[in-house]
Amino acid sequence: MRTTIALSLAALSAAAAIAIAQERPSMKTYARFWQQGGYCRQDNVDLKKLDQGIVRAKVEGKWRQFAVQRLSDKFMQWNFRERLKTIEVLKKGGMPSFAGPHSGMVASHGRRREDGQFAINNAVKGMGFLPVKEHLPELLAEIRAAADSSEEYKFAWLTKLYTERKDWLDDTKLASLELYATPEFATHTFLNQMTDPGVSIVFLDMLSFEARAVTQLIDPRDPGLSGNDRQVADYVNGIHDFFHGAAPRPSIVAVYHVIELYDNSPGRGRGVRVVPPLP
Repeated sequence: MRTTIALSLAALSAAAAIAIAQERPSMKTYARFWQQGGYCRQDNVDLKKLDQGIVRAKVEGKWRQFAVQRLSDKFMQWNFRERLKTIEVLKKGGMPSFAGPHSGMVASHGRRREDGQFAINNAVKGMGFLPVKEHLPELLAEIRAAADSSEEYKFAWLTKLYTERKDWLDDTKLASLELYATPEFATHTFLNQMTDPGVSIVFLDMLSFEARAVTQLIDPRDPGLSGNDRQVADYVNGIHDFFHGAAPRPSIVAVYHVIELYDNSPGRGRGVRVVPPLP
């Protein structure tokens, strides 16, 4: 009996291993998304007029022009308020909530991965802000210098960022990391954003918001990055490591240029667009 059970379990394990191997997407299919040096470079976003508040992007199969928008005061006040609450929870040894401004649920579409039947995908991403260009070098230098500082120092630094320095943060962008996208593994979010950069980002809370944005992917391994993009890549990776500890490698940065904002709050918001305001 034990021999039969052992053989049955071995057969099930072998079948499971075969099934997993069959479901694992083949990287050969996605090789075109990577340059010879092992880095990615988008060809569906044009930021030449970004200083004029204009982004061009190939969304839903067509090149279109979008006006970049500022996130609403209500969104920004909620975001800073909840981040400061989370810092206080962490200082007392508590666990942060998955609800709130840190966890953005990014919905993307554009390319079906081989292990699924749909192109649509949703993934929760750690989300934050970028400094405005004039303050980026200073804040980047500070997080580099304080990488090995105490938790108390880091909590104080973040508190100052979200209070005294909140105007140093760019309210036209959100930022995150593609932590797991590499030439050896294709996350579905990465594939979709390389195919169609239009995304929706939902924040779950009693105040709930949906930002619709154009994604700019910045690979820190790209030797052709501009000076500003290099600093952006270093800052987003650096602020992640500042709090979570050093990562084994730098990750692709996703900069979300805000095009629209919706109030999805239950009862009162009901998914109405608030940025740009309705006529």
